[in-house]
Amino acid sequence: MPATSHQTIRLDQGSHASPNDGACVMELASMLAGERFSDHPRSVCPVVAIVLRAYNDAVDDDRRQALYSYATAAVGTRARRSVTRGRLRRCEAFFGDRVTTYNPFFHGRLRAVGLAASAYGRGVDDIRHRAFLRLVDELVAMEPMPLPQPARAPESAAALRQA
Repeated sequence: MPATSHQTIRLDQGSHASPNDGACVMELASMLAGERFSDHPRSVCPVVAIVLRAYNDAVDDDRRQALYSYATAAVGTRARRSVTRGRLRRCEAFFGDRVTTYNPFFHGRLRAVGLAASAYGRGVDDIRHRAFLRLVDELVAMEPMPLPQPARAPESAAALRQA
């Protein structure tokens, strides 16, 4: 039997011991990033990861397969704290009343967003599915442009005189 790879794997719900047992969208992301097989890849923003992981587990199998390209898009999204918090706020706005938490701390809010993504994915129709995919597109795009490099220091006066 040929070895399972990122090109042949079919997305499945839940976590898996190895790619031979299947993979969720975040396990696929770990494979694409060249990381240890895990549903918590280091290269993926924790907000992007929890939203995709929760939705992956709640949505039906046909819509789950549409997440394949989002595993690729998620790789490399880990960013500065300000970007991560911005992504969390965007998810809270998207899910609205589905996000219920009394915990003001980041991990409590993150968990609440994951639960909201799971609830959103159960019984989702095509319109809401496309809206969710647009949300993930927004989250991935939230990485700000690199800061401009400082201008090169002017040459010293002595170097200018020698020229």
